[in-house]
Amino acid sequence: MPRLFADPLDPDARLGACACGREHGGPACDAPPPADGTGAFGEAAEQAVFRAVFPDDATRRGLLARFGAAALAGALSQVFPLGAAREAMAQAAGAPEKKDLKIGFIPITCATPIIMAHPMGFYARHGLSVEVIRTAGWAVTRDKAIAREYDAAHMLAPMPAAMSLGIGVAQPIPWAVAAVENINGQAITLANKHKDRRDPKQWKGFRFAVPFDFSMHNYLLRHYLAENGVDPDRDVQIRAVPPPEMVANLRADNIDGFLGPDPFNQRAVFDGVGFIHLLTKELWDGHPCCAFAVPRSMIAEAPNTFGALLRAIVEATAYAAKPENRREVATAISAQNYLNQPETVVAQVLTGTFADGLGQVRRDPARIGFDPFPWHSMAIWIMTQMRRWGQVQRDLDYAQVAQQVFLALDAGRAMQELGLPVPGSTMRVETIMGRSFDPADPAPWTERAIRGA
Repeated sequence: MPRLFADPLDPDARLGACACGREHGGPACDAPPPADGTGAFGEAAEQAVFRAVFPDDATRRGLLARFGAAALAGALSQVFPLGAAREAMAQAAGAPEKKDLKIGFIPITCATPIIMAHPMGFYARHGLSVEVIRTAGWAVTRDKAIAREYDAAHMLAPMPAAMSLGIGVAQPIPWAVAAVENINGQAITLANKHKDRRDPKQWKGFRFAVPFDFSMHNYLLRHYLAENGVDPDRDVQIRAVPPPEMVANLRADNIDGFLGPDPFNQRAVFDGVGFIHLLTKELWDGHPCCAFAVPRSMIAEAPNTFGALLRAIVEATAYAAKPENRREVATAISAQNYLNQPETVVAQVLTGTFADGLGQVRRDPARIGFDPFPWHSMAIWIMTQMRRWGQVQRDLDYAQVAQQVFLALDAGRAMQELGLPVPGSTMRVETIMGRSFDPADPAPWTERAIRGA
């Protein structure tokens, strides 16, 4: 059944198809797009034609619900040369429809691929002129993205799912995770006065900061507290604080600690106001944090621009993933117009050799990692936590939303074009605090259990 428009909640959207036009288990294959245009370019052409013929969204939905996508595509093909449109779009692939772009980012190491792609030439290599714009916080990023002041954005991985579901916004705004920016790279940092209170069971009454309500930080902190018998809604306070303000709030004794992104965990140690309690990789090794996010409409309206952007980001991510490149990357992103942090602090994060504020120098090369593949299993866990903590009030088809919001097929295709290994599936069993999360059986993870109580 052809996918005529990319709506993350469209029940008739075709899911799981490779750009080759065939259904199979892996996210991508080596086959070229089919000659009849039924792959990625064919879908984009059909979406563009369908929107032009039926510009009203309600009308499109009504027709789709009544007749089905296959019937409508067949009817359209009788009066409009869809085949020619598909062929033209496929032939046009290569030159970006829009070369001058704006991408918003928060000044944290999670944004490394988005930031470094500017000074290190990855955008230019793919025919793009990109302005990367430092932004104050996640709510500002979201609002500017919705207003289309940004063509794409550095977002927390849960944000596009929340926006697409209409959570925290006035109405559903279809955005997608085109690639994961970073894995790991976060920590729980506590004020120095709590060095003798390392047991989370002692944290009742603490005031914690996280970057945003819809963040891995919020969900990981809540899960960690609940597993240790602390109710995150009753026993502690959790508030949203922009990452650049976290160290100042810790210094001013406005908070007792934070689960936040680097370099601010390391900056708290550098400034002598806090210590690293644990790295989040100790909770879930390989967890996602931030994402390279795009409006769903870009895929149909500017497929070449989307493809060029995605390739630039994936290539930058692969470069940042190599340990031998980390010091060069630290130099590139520490500058005033990017992170505006001491290069020593950023290098400690990226190389994984760092002072922990407890008198030790730790060595963990996997403190932060860079893997662009947006696993659907990650998205499903995120949504179980949205349900668990009351952000989602209704049942969801987790797998369907994951497939529509986390663009594993597109990321896999870009990775493959750049010669990078691509996973054979979009799902995997995750290990979180010693427990196995099976994305095929997510229900137990929606329970609001305080296990250590």
